[in-house]
Parts: sequence; C-alpha cells; structure tokens
Amino acid sequence: MAVNPHDVRIRAVRWYALPVQTRVPLKFGRDTLTEVVCARVCLTVSRADGTRAQGWGETPLSVQWVWPSSLSYAVRLNALQDFCDLLAEAYAQFPARGHAMEIGHDFLEAVLPALLKSFNETLPPGVRIPKLAALVCASAFDLALHDAYGVANEVPTYETYRQPWMNHDLAAFLQPAADAPTVSFAGQFPVDYFRTPSVTSLLAWHLVGGLDYLTIAEAGANLVADAYPSSLDEWIRRDGLKALKVKLRGDDAVWDFERLQRVAEIGLAGGVELFTADFNCTVTDPAYVNGVLDRVKVELPALWSRLSYVEQPFPYELEAHRIDVHSVSNRCPLFLDESAHDWRLVRLGRELGWTGVALKTCKTQTGALLSLCWARAHGMQLMVQDLTNPMLAQVTHVLLGLHAPTIAGIETNGMQFYPAASAPEAQVHPGLYLRQGGQVDAATVAGPGFGYRVDEISRNLPAPRVSFPA
Repeated sequence: MAVNPHDVRIRAVRWYALPVQTRVPLKFGRDTLTEVVCARVCLTVSRADGTRAQGWGETPLSVQWVWPSSLSYAVRLNALQDFCDLLAEAYAQFPARGHAMEIGHDFLEAVLPALLKSFNETLPPGVRIPKLAALVCASAFDLALHDAYGVANEVPTYETYRQPWMNHDLAAFLQPAADAPTVSFAGQFPVDYFRTPSVTSLLAWHLVGGLDYLTIAEAGANLVADAYPSSLDEWIRRDGLKALKVKLRGDDAVWDFERLQRVAEIGLAGGVELFTADFNCTVTDPAYVNGVLDRVKVELPALWSRLSYVEQPFPYELEAHRIDVHSVSNRCPLFLDESAHDWRLVRLGRELGWTGVALKTCKTQTGALLSLCWARAHGMQLMVQDLTNPMLAQVTHVLLGLHAPTIAGIETNGMQFYPAASAPEAQVHPGLYLRQGGQVDAATVAGPGFGYRVDEISRNLPAPRVSFPA
C-alpha cells in the first residue's frame, strides 16, 4: 500500500497546568466548583517528508464533573495531573502513523485502558480514576494531535475528515446497531455527517447553576464587584439570551419543579425561547423525572412547549445501571451526556431508550466525532455541551458545534464563571468569549489546524509540567 504523504507521527509532547478561579461558584448535582486546572498540551508531529508541526489542545480537568466522589478535591486533582504526566510520555512514545483520527483511535483503544488500569493499581485503596476522568485527561492530547495534523498539512483540520487525508472509512471504527440493517459506514467519512451548509455563528445556551442568583434583588449585597452580571435577569438583558439550561438537584422534586418554574418566569419575560433540564446523574428511578415532567406539562404549559430536551438524569455508569428510560423519552427527548464515553455506549443508550447525545470535546475529538457519526446514522439527535471551557478549549468547543448538526446551537458558559481567564484569547477572537444577541461568533477562527492563531495570542505560559522527550 502506498504511503499517504499526509500521514503524521507524534514526535514530542509537553503539557502545562493552568489554574483558574471561578468568579462565582458553579453548583451541579451534589458538588460545587470554585476552581479548575486546565491542561494545555503542545504536541509535535512529523510527516514522511520531514515536515514538522506543533499542535495545541486544552481541556479543563473539571474534577467534580469527571470524578464525583467523597474524596477530597486535592486528592482527585493530584491523581488526574499525575495521570496527565503518564499520558504525555505515552503519547510521545506511541509509534502509530496516519491521520489524527486513526492515531487517536488506536491510542484510545490500545493504550488508554491499560494505562489507566496500571495507574489505578498504584493509587491508595479507594482512589480509582474513572473512565470518564481518564478520557478528559486524554482529550487535551488528542485535540493537540488533531490540530497538529492540520498544521502539518497546512489545511483546516475539519477539512481533513475525508479522503485523501484519511486512510480508512468509518467502517474501520464503527459498527451499526443490530436492529439497523440499512445503516452502513462503508465508504463514509465524518464529513458526510457534518452540518450543511456551514455556519460561523451559533445560538448560545446559558447555564443556570444551582447556586446562581435569578434576580438582582435576590443577589442583594452579594453582587460580584466586577464588570459582569451577577444574576440571571442581568445576563438575559446583557447577552440577549434565547436559551437556558437549568441545573437541577435530582433528589428533591419540589425544589426542582420550583427552580424550573422560577427560571421560566424570568426567562419568558426576557424573551427566552428554549429551555432544557439537567439532572446531572443524581436520579436512579425514571418515575422521579416523569413526575417532574408531568407536573411541568400540566402546570407550566409555556415552559413545556419550549422544553427542548432532558439531559442525563441517571448515573453515568451506563453498563452498571442499565435503566430502561423509554418512559422518559416518550415524554421528552432524552440526551446522554456523562454516559456517552464513546459510540459503543451511545449504542447501549439507544437500546435503553435514550434519543440524543450531548457531545463534548473533553471526551476527545476522536471520540466526539465517532459518536456524532454513529448517532446521526441511527437517527439520534445531537447537542454540543460545555465543560465551562475557557481559553483555547473554547475554540475547539465552538468548532465542534459549528460542524455538528445540533438541535439548536451550543451550550457555552465559560464567560459566566471565569471570563477574565480568557482575556488574551478574547483579544484575537472576541466573538467566542462574549455572547451578543444570544449568539457566539467564530468568524475570527482561521488558518490551518483548529485556527487558534496562537502566534497572535499574548499568553505567558508557565514552565511545562512534563515534557517528552525531556
């Protein structure tokens, strides 16, 4: 077989730990986030002709989301950072050559599970990094690989998810569901499932956290002394918001209903058109969700008619908690989020009654694209959800939303919780970090790879935490 001149191989990897503080706490489920470390990766590749290029990737190591546990934040964060150290070495030594999708897929299949298993065996009893957390750690490296591939070939990465860039079609990665005999991935490539026509701006979903103030009056003396809103009503007015995602508790049906009711009252009065409810994995019985939904349908018809979907009410360990959710999805579209580690779990979710998938770049670019293709081929709906992405992470997050045919825009909330963190990037890409008219705008993203324009971004990085080769 002839060598594809576009193929690359990984030559060097380094990663940086970038700490960020939230301006207000973010409450979801039983946990609260007040700080995060973002993993930023620089990965060098080479082509057969000797061409070398660097790519960048970034993901927040959002401890509370990726690893819900009674363990301390410090214990979990330290374990994730130590695992990133191992990943840097493992990616640098990975000998595969090909397209970024092919290298990324082979690493996730052949290396990551064994690396996670061996690392977990070195940790104290009761401390075990879950698969979701391992994927989030790997995602910054995988994103950097996809960026480097495009830079090495002097082409936007999203234009390469087809021939002649890729060596294998989707049949090499995906298998149709047993009950879908007409689905075939032979001769298909990711680009066949992307949004057409292409767009440069997207509807922006605002996150209403469990601790968020809904009105200025409610905030009272607790207004944050900075230039940003402190309450939902202010955010709606300033950003022209049209879509709200509401974080719920999942263990207090009265509180959840009343929260939806209050958010709907404020949102509808401000011109909001779409809502979604996120129970964040805290529910174990579909009857709980059904009860909240049935009450909303009867008592809040204006909200019910604008409720786009329900997100991940049930535990994310889908294989261990095989809950039949058809009764929920028969009422309202039901989207996998934390459970959707990869396309195989999307397949299992479909069998259990889930009707949609919330894609996230933090579960790797490779995995997000494969889940996108599998879900679309099987008639499932899509959304692109945030991990409160700042800095470079916001660029790849929005790019996925631009190409994934979502039901309506993307969630984007980094500007709510740590807007100052992205100030250098916002100088180059202002439309990505400020929502205007309820939209985010990616018109400034341009050039090879992911179009970060990193050379124009005045960010002073600390010393790398790890670099291979040293």
